Amino acid sequence: MAESDERATVRPVTLARLVETAHICSAEPRSTVDIEERLDVTHRRARETLLEALRIDLIDEDTAPEEAEYETTHVGEEFLSAVRSEDWPTVSDVLAARSPHYGAFLDVLDDVAPAALNAVLSELEVAEKHTPRSYNQTSVEVVGDWAERLGTIQRNAFTGSYYPIERDEVPANFPYALLAVYDDLEETAGVSLRQRYLSIPELRETFCERHRCRRDAFDRALRRLAGQNVGQLELSGAPMDTGAKDAKLGIKEMELGGDEGLVSTTQSTEQVMAGVEQFGKQYYYLAVHDRNLSYDSTEDTSEP
Repeated sequence: MAESDERATVRPVTLARLVETAHICSAEPRSTVDIEERLDVTHRRARETLLEALRIDLIDEDTAPEEAEYETTHVGEEFLSAVRSEDWPTVSDVLAARSPHYGAFLDVLDDVAPAALNAVLSELEVAEKHTPRSYNQTSVEVVGDWAERLGTIQRNAFTGSYYPIERDEVPANFPYALLAVYDDLEETAGVSLRQRYLSIPELRETFCERHRCRRDAFDRALRRLAGQNVGQLELSGAPMDTGAKDAKLGIKEMELGGDEGLVSTTQSTEQVMAGVEQFGKQYYYLAVHDRNLSYDSTEDTSEP
């Protein structure tokens, strides 16, 4: 275990590899060679993954055999149980309690969000200066990737800012909150370039960052609001007189049931730029024709 404690920074290990390593070691003790073969990685990558899993206490090392073997711990079994149940908040809680780097990242983000990567890094360096841990850009990206895939945080796909998810639904004053974001984005185009239609992907990313809510909650609320205010709000396809910025970052997700393992991961900018779907049609732009909007969050006029 001493070797796993020597490194001050978090190792560049993906969440999927941590899950698969704990999964592989849960049936019976496994050697490093076993891990190499099952993960289909080099010896160095396998060793790196094992050491980080040891640090987080997902596995334990038995050095008695001629070749060291690794077995999933009680913590690792709790971690796997949450993964199999797709209980991502519990998976995140286990990591926050056991991975000092991940826990520190979430604590700092709570204080400074929304924040760019460099701002998070600077705050981590200050907060952790009296610990044996250190951080760099890769460190933030690694633990940020874990948190994003678990739905604990989101990252603005256009600006790269990190922020924690604090609500599963939009605020009760959604129409007013949406109009405030709409006005702010419209202003950025300049007075002479005020746009009648604004990009739904940009509205979504800005709104979710400002109110720290999930993207799917925004989509549900926008469909509902548009359905309750026909003629006042217009969802549109792709008007020729406006162009949306391309997303710099993709949405990162993890789900159960990979073809070759316990989980599979995705990262796609297509999800960011997808707009919203209603009644079988895809809409990418929003226009506000009348600001006197009504909104009933209990009436579901949207599609499931």
